[in-house]
This record gives sequence, structure tokens and C-alpha cells, in this order.
Amino acid sequence: MLRLTEIKLPLDHPEGAIQAAILARLGIDADELIGYSIARRGHDARKPSAIRFVYTLDVEVRDELGLLQRHGKDPHLSLAPDTNYRFPTQAPAGLSERPVVIGTGPAGLFAGLILAQMGFRPIILERGKAVRERAKDTFALWREGRLDPESNVQFGEGGAGTFSDGKLHTQIKDPRHLGRKVLTEFVKAGAPPEILYVSKPHIGTFRLVSMVEKMRASIESLGGEIRFQSRVDDIDIDGGQVRGLVLASGERIAASHVVLAIGHSARDTFQMLHDRGVHIEPKPFSIGFRIEHPQSLIDACRFGKNAGNPLLGAADYKLVHHCGNGRSVYSFCMCPGGQVVAATSEPGRVVTNGMSQYSRSERNANSGIVVDVTPADYPGHPLAGITFQRQWEERAFALGGGNYRAPGQLVGDFLAGRPSTALGSVQPSYTPGVHPTDLSTALPDYAIAAIREAIPAFDKQIKGFAMHDAVLTGVETRTSSPVRITRNDDCQSLNTRGLYPAGEGAGYAGGILSAAVDGIKVAEALALSMIGTGRFPHGR
Repeated sequence: MLRLTEIKLPLDHPEGAIQAAILARLGIDADELIGYSIARRGHDARKPSAIRFVYTLDVEVRDELGLLQRHGKDPHLSLAPDTNYRFPTQAPAGLSERPVVIGTGPAGLFAGLILAQMGFRPIILERGKAVRERAKDTFALWREGRLDPESNVQFGEGGAGTFSDGKLHTQIKDPRHLGRKVLTEFVKAGAPPEILYVSKPHIGTFRLVSMVEKMRASIESLGGEIRFQSRVDDIDIDGGQVRGLVLASGERIAASHVVLAIGHSARDTFQMLHDRGVHIEPKPFSIGFRIEHPQSLIDACRFGKNAGNPLLGAADYKLVHHCGNGRSVYSFCMCPGGQVVAATSEPGRVVTNGMSQYSRSERNANSGIVVDVTPADYPGHPLAGITFQRQWEERAFALGGGNYRAPGQLVGDFLAGRPSTALGSVQPSYTPGVHPTDLSTALPDYAIAAIREAIPAFDKQIKGFAMHDAVLTGVETRTSSPVRITRNDDCQSLNTRGLYPAGEGAGYAGGILSAAVDGIKVAEALALSMIGTGRFPHGR
């Protein structure tokens, strides 16, 4: 197969236009083309009046080598990469030990799936509930202000990504095309096949729920075991080696190979690990607000006369501004046609996040507008970043009225430095509700100053971004993990053998796809380690 890039066609191109473009670009007749598939489809919207699809195609022709020689100087033609996934090993017959995976977010789910597919029959522990039960508890907070600390947006089957936009694109380096394995498994579980080729694939919350269930069934069919409401409260470490886990129920599970995929909000588990001497370091993250605009405004700014074209869907954006005080402000987890959601996991605290359904058809666009913070802003203890997050989450709870309503402010009032007393034309989507107030004390002074500088700068890129009635909702604090559970080259903890930190909670990913890819890498390393230990009858 050959890979052909930068094939640009109008949005409304006819069905045969792709084949015609291939023939024209390669200078071949139709009988020389055996077939083609779309490897990637994006769009070029730099000129809103002339938006075009941009294709990357995998093409099969009769004389590949001859064609490559004729087009040797064409930078847009090459051999197509091999994106097939190959397991590094398989569990030998009679393997007595079973690996344990803690957490069923993207990292834990894919670590468990890969281990199961290799025959290792993993035990997967999840502190929260199965995804449908978890969804009921999550909606209880959104609709009734009733929080279950063990079953919410952060905890439960599927992890925090289940209640999000379901974005499946990432900027990580992926030379082995592990992301393709992730997307392929998602399609097998019911995701739309288009995620295999669109440039910014997403799934949406409702589809993720059923997909997670199907992936669980696949793991179980391969001999894996998933236990819900099984919080790990302690870890048994002897001589720098993991020996077992203690659950909240008091049950002890013997284990010497453990994937730690606990997510960025497992603060009690971070504390337990630190108390047990597992190496943990503070790391940077970001804090800020959610901002909401009419989706129609974003569509018009990005797509011009093509706004509303169903082939384009709801427009998104990606913004960054480097401020005079040395901080950077950027848009985070932009959710076209979505809603702002209550994402706390602890009583007496307010946290926001964004979510979209697959259709992205809600009236508002939202994104985090966040400011970078570093360990220099919360010096001292390795877990000081957690204390820092909690401080601002508690402040948001108080500013919102102490009932899980979120504090909010009109952008015009925020920029002018005056409290908001009522909402305007943009109705916020956050439930249980938004309380108009003054957000100037909801974050550190340097963060407030940076966001006030950034919003007018963003308005120069998206006209209307600084509109008076746009709504800021506080606070966004869980952008990424505040710690890194540092690991070595074979994916084990620096000082605890048999412990494999993985995913976003361990500080090695940032989003669904990158966390899933990291889960695969860690599962592979663990499997190879188990084979190397000879922990099965009669040797290797």
C-alpha cells in the first residue's frame, strides 16, 4: 500500500472525486488502481468561505515500486505504515499468578483488555460502580445536588472520560500506532467507524456508556474478572516489592504485578501510596474557569457562510495566550455543542468539567480557560498540589452558596471587575445551577490577572469571545494529575518493584486516547516481566 497525503477537495465533492484525485495526482489510469481507503480526513478552515476536506489515503496500485520511483521527489507519497497491532507475548499454559489492575478508566480498561487478550486473566478492581449504576449517581448530583463520594464523574467504570466529550485525538508520539489499536477496539465495542479516519474523532457520553459495557464483557469472556465497589485502601510492600493489596472490605489479595491506573482524583490513594513510601513527585497542572458562548457564534466565526453545514458539525477552537505576568492561558477540553458538568468527588467542594454528546447539538459551546501552575506555586510536600486544588474547590463551593451550585460571572462583568447579579442571554448549562457572583477571589490573583488579559486577546481570534453575556463558571482544577508516580524504563515504580503506574493519574497521559495507549504499554511491560519471572509450573 502507498500513502498519499494532502488530497484537497470541496466539502460537497461527489462520491467519485476521491478516485479521480488519486488518478490525477499519480498520473495513472483507472485500471492501475486496485483500491483505496481513507486513513485520515480533516478540514482546512483557514478561509471560511472556501473550506475544503483534506484527505490522507492508503492506495493500492498494480506497480507500487515503479510508481514510487517515478514520483521519488513527491513529499506526499510514501509507503503506507503498518498499523496492525501485534502482542509482544502470550501467557503460557498453567500460569498461576494473575496480575491486578486498579482502576477502570481508559488506562486501566486497556491494560486489562490487553492482558486478557494475551491470556493473563487479570483481576480488575474498581472503587466505584458499574457504568449504568454510576450514571444514576452522577445524575443525582447534577439534578438534585446529592453527591456519592465513591460513584460520580471521577469514580466508576469508564473513569472520568466517560462523562466528557469523548475526544479521541492526542499529540503524543505513537511510532507503534497503538492509538490505532485503541480506536479499533472502540469500533468493535460500538463506536462509529468514522473515528478510524476523522482528524478529531469523538464519541460522546451516551455512546461511551454502552461501549464500556461491551469492553467489560470482552475482558470477562477472556477470563478476566472485574470487581466493582472494591476500593484499595492499602498496599503490602516487602523489601521494595509489591506483595498484595488490602481492600476497604478488609479482603487481602496477593499480587506481585499491579497496574496502578487510579485517575487524577484518587487523592486518598495518593496519600496512602506516599505513606507507604512509593516515590511520588509534584507536577504542573492548570486551573481556571469554564467559559460558555452560543455555539452559533463559534460556528459563524470559524466557518463563515458554511456555519451549520452538517458535514462540518459544531465548530471547535484551540487558543493560547502568553501573559505579561509570565503565565500561559489556554483553552482546555473544548466541548462544541455541549454542557458544563459538576465534576467534584469530595463533599463541600465544587469542580467543573465539560461534556458533549455525539451529536454536539446543545446550544452552548464551552471550554476550560485555564492558567498553568507549577510546584513553585504550592511548594513543600509532594502532595501539596492536592491541598492547593482543594483550597480553590472549597472556595468555589462557598461562592456558589454551599449547595453544589457553581459560582458564575458574566464575562463583561469579570473584565470590568464588578460582581454579576443576574445572567444574560447565554444561559449556563451547569447543573445543579449557577449562582451569579464575583469570581475575582475564586482563584489566585495571578490567575485572575492572566485570564483577564487573555480573554480580550482571544477575542481578536474569535470575534465575540469577550461578549458581555458569555458566562464564566468556577472552578476547573482537575485538568491533570497534580502528581507523578514516577516509573523507570520498564514502566515500574522507581522504588517499588511490581507496581506499574499508568495513565493520567500517574502523570503519564492527558486524555482518553493517550491514557489508553499508556495502559497498553504498561500491560505489555507487565506481561513481559511476568514471563521473565517464571511464575508458572515446570519453568518456561
